[in-house]
Amino acid sequence: MIDGELQDAIREAYQQLTESMGLVPRWGQRQMIAEVANALGDAEAETPIAVVEAGTGTGKTIAYLVAALPIARARKKKLVIASATVALQEQLLLRDLPDVMRHSELAFDTALAKGRGRYVCLLKLDHQLSERGGDPFIPLYPDEFLGAEEVDPGPVLEEMIQALGSGGWDGDLDAWPEVLSARTRRLITTDQSQCTGRRCPHVTQCSFFRARDGLEEADIIVTNHDLVLSDLRLGGGVILPTPEDCLYVFDEGHQLPSKCLSHFALRFHAGAVLQGLRDTDRWFTAGSVQWVQSGLDENLVPAVQDLLADLTQRSEDIATLLWSLMPDAGEEQGEHRFPHGAIPAELIEQSSGLLAQWERLYRYANRVEAMFENAQSGGNSSQSPGEPLSDPDLDLANAQGLVARSEQQIAIWRAFSEAPCEGSVGDGWARWCQHRGGPGSIECQASPILPGELLHESLWQRVAGAVVTSATLSALGKFDRFQDRSGIPPTARWKQVASPFDASKAVFAVPAMMSLPSDAESHTAELTELIPELIAHDDGALLLFTSRRQMESVLEVVEGILPHHILVQDRMSKNALLTQHRAFIDGGERSAIFGLASFFEGIDLPGAYCSHVVIAKLPFAVPDDPIAAAHSELLEAQGRDPFMEISVPDAAQKLVQASGRLLRTEADEGRITLLDRRLVSRRYGRAILETLPAFTREIAQ
Repeated sequence: MIDGELQDAIREAYQQLTESMGLVPRWGQRQMIAEVANALGDAEAETPIAVVEAGTGTGKTIAYLVAALPIARARKKKLVIASATVALQEQLLLRDLPDVMRHSELAFDTALAKGRGRYVCLLKLDHQLSERGGDPFIPLYPDEFLGAEEVDPGPVLEEMIQALGSGGWDGDLDAWPEVLSARTRRLITTDQSQCTGRRCPHVTQCSFFRARDGLEEADIIVTNHDLVLSDLRLGGGVILPTPEDCLYVFDEGHQLPSKCLSHFALRFHAGAVLQGLRDTDRWFTAGSVQWVQSGLDENLVPAVQDLLADLTQRSEDIATLLWSLMPDAGEEQGEHRFPHGAIPAELIEQSSGLLAQWERLYRYANRVEAMFENAQSGGNSSQSPGEPLSDPDLDLANAQGLVARSEQQIAIWRAFSEAPCEGSVGDGWARWCQHRGGPGSIECQASPILPGELLHESLWQRVAGAVVTSATLSALGKFDRFQDRSGIPPTARWKQVASPFDASKAVFAVPAMMSLPSDAESHTAELTELIPELIAHDDGALLLFTSRRQMESVLEVVEGILPHHILVQDRMSKNALLTQHRAFIDGGERSAIFGLASFFEGIDLPGAYCSHVVIAKLPFAVPDDPIAAAHSELLEAQGRDPFMEISVPDAAQKLVQASGRLLRTEADEGRITLLDRRLVSRRYGRAILETLPAFTREIAQ
């Protein structure tokens, strides 16, 4: 149990904060403070984790900060607050944390943690601005930049070096005033695999290392889910402090499982790998003479060159095999998922051969990397007259990159070589291949079906303590789905805290309709008839769709009819769209936002900015995700119903998220209209309806 002295400190901080800010203490907020304190404050707890679903308006940020800050100090742990997005990071760092500390009289040092890719790499910037030109670094993921725009980045890079020199910019790319293209970012950023760290000649001026050094002194580290997961994939303690030394808070924690899968998924892209092998061969051939003079085993040179040639041929062979497995290879793009993750025997055999060769290259690459490290440490720069100067920093970065690429390929081919053969029982992995036009775009991927085991092993069983919170963690009134996906032990503290807002101020309506979404054409036609009348008297409206095709079809008809300004997702940036919408409403004009699935959450339009949320249909996921399809297949093999265990709970959760766009403050009121009769005509629909907040219902019979 948490000791009395710590309880008193938390109680006093909360009382001081509420009095100073003129806040009325909320019962739900107090409940959350107690859950967080009891989970984090007991160093001997079997499972020091609290999962708290806190409804909109609970004030969860204040709750977890007031409870966690004193405990982190008492237990001598770092408090790592991870949000889902950079925008939420900045809100925490610039507004929430200063407010809490100022009004509660809690004093702590804070620091922002971002990945290397958010900072300029001075070594790469120096190479780009030197007479050497081009990009001498072999990219780790060359496929991400194939076909990138060819706009000359030179002028922007010159501006950067001047801004750095004058002290007007600290190298943080998020603070650069202009939008940078993907190509420009690739030319001037690095990652953990190619960063030479303390060996870099620019390390004392490095923006990333300056920021990282600040983490050691900070009591509170503000970061995002992606950076935490990147650090865990590297073993933990590489970018952030080790999990054992941290108390974590995962805000918007419902996103953590899906983000985990994207970080731990494995991938082979034929075009990227072949380009990387060719680039490596050119680099190795150009520098090997000098490297031998610097101490590289001369027998290693032909061995690496022969291996690179063999790997190139094998990669071409497996790309051909994967292409032959595509049922729609003549189309612009296509995908083939291997049922139960079981693959043909020929693919297993070729994967085993690639695994063995990439393991050899990994051993060779480590020897090359060690030679460059020793040469730098010993100052050995001998070279023959007439030979071009070798760049030790560039060579070390490329050697490190080769090690990292080898590790990645070892992981993917191990996942395929150890796969069950066609007709066998699955092993809990999803495997698939896809293309985007032509054999050069063919790729194969492998991923665990559920991220729970990954998160349990790399995070939950290691942490000193953790809080996972969001407004939507449960589905159909239960935590089962989230517990299954997150891997959080059932022995954790699981708590639902209701929103203090009066849900009855919102009318939840399901009007009479002739069509169902299963008849897409008829349903879309009926939407175009109903929507103009539904929002005719609303100044601010938010219309949410699960299908881009349906949204565009509706827009074709209603855009010229509605008296509103029409703002459509992806026609401008999200921030620009919301700013424009607010400006229209502030100016006394009407505005309607048309959005897709990503607008179901993270949209904050209080008061007059949104008085009506229209939801086109129940938000069932589109069945085109190979991992989700593999999960359904796994449940079916176990005699379970994936529709009721996955589709319905997920749709219920997303409907709550979409409905939550309406009531953003205690004074808000308005309407939520769902244009899908399945909510009342299907048994599963009624189960979903019963778990919605206590809205005032208007449901046509």
